[in-house]
Amino acid sequence: MHEEDRVAIEREKRVMKFSEAKIRNLRPQSKKYYLREANGFSVRIMPSGAKTWLFIYTFDGKRKEMNLGHYPAVTLEAARRKYRAAFDLFEQGNDPVAMHLEKKEERRRTPFLSDLVDEYINKHAMRFKRSWAKDQAILNRDVVPAWGQRKAVDISKRDVILLLEKIVDRGSPGMANNCFQIIRKMFNFAVDREILEISPCTGVKMPAPKMARDRVLSEEEIRVLWSGLERAKISHEVQRAIKLILVTAQRPGEVMGMDFSEIEGRWWTIPADRAKNGKAHRVYLTDTALELIGENTGGFVFPSPRHRENPRPIGSNAMTVAHRRNKDKIPLEDFTPHDLRRTAATFMAEMGTMDEVIDAILNHSKMGVIRVYNQYRYDTEKQATLEAWERRLQRILGAEKKEQGDIIRLRAPMRLKDISAGGE
Repeated sequence: MHEEDRVAIEREKRVMKFSEAKIRNLRPQSKKYYLREANGFSVRIMPSGAKTWLFIYTFDGKRKEMNLGHYPAVTLEAARRKYRAAFDLFEQGNDPVAMHLEKKEERRRTPFLSDLVDEYINKHAMRFKRSWAKDQAILNRDVVPAWGQRKAVDISKRDVILLLEKIVDRGSPGMANNCFQIIRKMFNFAVDREILEISPCTGVKMPAPKMARDRVLSEEEIRVLWSGLERAKISHEVQRAIKLILVTAQRPGEVMGMDFSEIEGRWWTIPADRAKNGKAHRVYLTDTALELIGENTGGFVFPSPRHRENPRPIGSNAMTVAHRRNKDKIPLEDFTPHDLRRTAATFMAEMGTMDEVIDAILNHSKMGVIRVYNQYRYDTEKQATLEAWERRLQRILGAEKKEQGDIIRLRAPMRLKDISAGGE
């Protein structure tokens, strides 16, 4: 042992009752020295004047110093709390310094929250979820800005609750529920991969009552939507996609991802890997639907204007964002694109269409034993119903009948080759 250290340890034997005033007034000497209060709670004063709180103890015959922080950044009260926690560990037969170093190394190995998001999307969501892009968008919008630069292990149950309450408070209870489901899945993924020992979502309840939406647009609201889309500052891709949801009664994500390779004549086949229930689905395309789709230019029917070099369809939330930004042109309350699918189905039911046919149009999975024995696809009935729905929609929109006959055409949209780039 160096003579300097021996002298310092001897000085450590001096015991005093610490107070803020006494610690503040301690003066440096030519060599470092220690003062002890009791049971190893000490302060070290360096020749430079630096004062460090320590827990000094002997473990397995070795003298150890546990750094509890520097004064005055760490006050006497805060240092005492740290000391008591360390002393409790020591009393239980543990080595506080070794445990602190182990915990520090564990924290070094755990990822930042932004890294966990990337790992979850790439290793789980993209492999097992058709809606992975939606997961990614929600995490990048609401979670990464709040927690991205924090260690995943540091996210607490309280953090989760406060984040979800913030989303509810901005008027988006449904989004808060969606966000919670994705966060919970991500943290469960982290537990499965032994990144975390426990999920901070454990014991957290759904932030808002989960209610099945029953929003159906009235005839007047359909007219407001249709005319408003043509006045709004929305790209032609998004305008046509929103209208096509209403015309075909298909899911927004399936419509936005439509590819010309899926269309043959008047039938659009949604492949199994894009259908929500995992089953390929045939959709009859009326004249209005074909006009909205436009000329076959190859590739996506509704390409994103932001990704021309690496083509992809318009984003999953483009429709919702477009409506939110154009409330003055489309003044519909509590409206989502999926409501158009429900609206079309409801009008079909009012027209006297059988539930089996509506379910076939919506690509709902059959329930019970009927799904095994009834393999009929209702193509004839689907065609007749969608043509009848087209006529009803034309009457709702107040289109003029052509002199040649009873077929009514809605105003044709611009062809793809005439469409200029617009905002998504």
